[in-house]
Amino acid sequence: MTDRLPPQFGLNIHPGVEDPDEPFRRARIADAAGIDLITIQDHPYVATHYDTWTLLTALAFTTTRVRLGTNVSPLPLRPPAMLAKAAASLDMLSGGRVELGIGAGGYPVGLRAFGAEVPERAEIVAAFEEGIRVIRGLWTSERGFTFDGEHYRTRGARFGPSPTRPIPIWVGAARPRMLRLAGRLADGILVTNTFASVEDLPRINRWVDEGAAEAGRPPESIRRGYNVMGAIDLADRPNRSDEIQADTLVFPAAGWVEYLIRLGREYRIDTFIFWPLGEHQVEQAAVFAAEVVPPVRAALASGG
Repeated sequence: MTDRLPPQFGLNIHPGVEDPDEPFRRARIADAAGIDLITIQDHPYVATHYDTWTLLTALAFTTTRVRLGTNVSPLPLRPPAMLAKAAASLDMLSGGRVELGIGAGGYPVGLRAFGAEVPERAEIVAAFEEGIRVIRGLWTSERGFTFDGEHYRTRGARFGPSPTRPIPIWVGAARPRMLRLAGRLADGILVTNTFASVEDLPRINRWVDEGAAEAGRPPESIRRGYNVMGAIDLADRPNRSDEIQADTLVFPAAGWVEYLIRLGREYRIDTFIFWPLGEHQVEQAAVFAAEVVPPVRAALASGG
């Protein structure tokens, strides 16, 4: 195996409309504190959410260095040709800072409510593979790009602007066939602790490795991203127990340091995306950036 990729850290930004300034406060914290990546979930059918790509664009112009990504955009509602255009355009406008997270669509009721045609279960993986091939094909085409698939088609599409560099593609998935597909074709996976527990991670890694081996790719070249939803218990303003669910991870900052180091050392996670829950979420984001990320980065970067 190749050497492990260096650890990187992300902060998820809630796209809710309740406080228009909060997404920008979180983004500014991430940008100033050395967080590698900010991500936004993409559920257009939620009435209290901004459109993810519009919000990402706004955040791109209020930050200077942090990378920006979707976590994740559903292909049934975001056709791959248009996702390729949106990602390439924002990548150019932001100075090469976009990362594209895509998924098959985990909420079919919401997708259908917005007019999406959701593939039948047996066709989901095939449709998703076609979507990735369309995106990459458009990004790298130098003349009209034609793709004749069962689910997606292009006809001599002349694409531009071209990305400023190869845009990483992350796949949000938890099932074996999708994870093997990610191992074959993607740059990273995104799984979430509320859907995939620590005990699930060895199986998830194995499925990704199997896909990578099938494609002749080094397994360790594929990033392993984990969305960690939970709360940092602040010393001066702890979370009230009635504000968070009973099974939510709640640690002080030192406990989060231990937990993330364990994820890296024992479960091969190399990308940690914090989703603050409960009260005082902006303050939690600041503590994550200042008190959790530096010791975890140092421990894992030193070969731990």
